[in-house]
Amino acid sequence: MKLSGIPPGTARPPVQTIAITGGKGGIGKTTIAINLAAALAQRGRRTLLLDGDLGLANADVLLGISPQYTLAHVIAGERTLDEVVTETPFGFSIVPAASGISQMAALDETSHLVLVQAFSSLSAEVDTLIIDTAAGISPGVLRLAQASQQVVVVVCDDPASITDAYALIKVLAREHGVQRFRILANRVRPELDGQHLFQTMSTVAGRFLDVILEYAGEIPEDPILRRSNREQRPVLHAYPTCRASRALKSLAEKVDNWPVPSGPRGQIEFFAERLVRRAAPRLEVVR
Repeated sequence: MKLSGIPPGTARPPVQTIAITGGKGGIGKTTIAINLAAALAQRGRRTLLLDGDLGLANADVLLGISPQYTLAHVIAGERTLDEVVTETPFGFSIVPAASGISQMAALDETSHLVLVQAFSSLSAEVDTLIIDTAAGISPGVLRLAQASQQVVVVVCDDPASITDAYALIKVLAREHGVQRFRILANRVRPELDGQHLFQTMSTVAGRFLDVILEYAGEIPEDPILRRSNREQRPVLHAYPTCRASRALKSLAEKVDNWPVPSGPRGQIEFFAERLVRRAAPRLEVVR
């Protein structure tokens, strides 16, 4: 679905912003982000995907597109964010990042603030912004996650994945004030249960951290998902009836019903001004 503009002076509704993140690389974050964007677009949502792996971007590669401009042009002041937004053939748009530019991977706090605030001037109307972050606990990952309303932590049945996901949650909670996380189990084998991974993390986090973990669901191990990546198409478009596609559609249905916060949290946030307007009290004249 093409992102449409909105007439000047019209009140703009809040945007659901969702960071897809994880402590370990190679756990399928980008694949989930792309397919969730496609699934939400199929549900009629005007969806924008931000490739937040700023220095090693690959979402455009998995989508088989070659953007003319990237976030590097926005940071350099050469292009506006509107000029960088690129339509995909799959019903949603993408803000592509750069690949192989070390300066983008090492942006300072001010540059990240400029990036987040740039979305407030976006003319295209958006219902949902999905941020595909890099892996780990680098400052860039933490800032993008902190600026999102929903933080989805992807975890696999792997000790390193679980340990690194816990470390990410700990840093976001203790140093950045994020208290609520949604856990998504990925590449779940038939003999396993995503709830088991969630309970493992929930038990450890509940013992040592003051956070709220919620179970977002699971995506099964499905070789067809890897095949769709090689074909550079979202699995929902390439193989809509496979197990992974059904699970991703189910995830999109849940996401579509997640509440949008009633007001800003008092920190840097994507589209924060819309939450301020939404939370503003209505004044009435009493006679």
